[in-house]
Amino acid sequence: MKIVALRLCLVLAVAIAPGASAQQLEQANGVFVIAKPSLEDPNFARTVVLVTQTTDASTVGVIVNRPTQVPLRELLPGVESGANYREPVFFGGPVMPQAVVALFRSAEPPKASAFHVLRDLYLTMHPENIAQLLAKPGRQFRLYAGFSAWAPRQLEGELERDGWYILPADGAAVFRSDIENLWPELVRKAEMRPACLGSCGRSWK
Repeated sequence: MKIVALRLCLVLAVAIAPGASAQQLEQANGVFVIAKPSLEDPNFARTVVLVTQTTDASTVGVIVNRPTQVPLRELLPGVESGANYREPVFFGGPVMPQAVVALFRSAEPPKASAFHVLRDLYLTMHPENIAQLLAKPGRQFRLYAGFSAWAPRQLEGELERDGWYILPADGAAVFRSDIENLWPELVRKAEMRPACLGSCGRSWK
């Protein structure tokens, strides 16, 4: 599992050569994966995870409803602009919890490496993207400590074992201020509609 986590970390963080931004981005394919009330894994109990699938069928994303009390300066001690960041840093997942991951809106594809999760919404761990976000107040973004990841077919197996709901994702829900109510609201929504595996976006392998 450590090898899988390291490979996914490299996929998320690797820098693509300048000028390759259009080619480096995945097609937007984000969905919400919502922990069912019966899910007891402490890493994911009562969580909503925004996930996207890589070209090798691995799945990466961030937990969007677990704000922490960790100041950003502890995670980015060498970044001067990080000391002025006053928003919560969210717990993105159990993989690489000391790494900073950003989820941000952008009308244009960023030049540095990023996943295209939803229309105008990108996920990145590239230092250049994060530095630009911190240097430009007013940009809509959130920062996460660590990320969530599943090996190929792992999440599909967990869905078959009835651990998760899956619903279409939207950027407004990711950035809402009352994030603590997101999980119960999406659980209720999921329980009122048929489970959708293939109809929520790409088929999750």
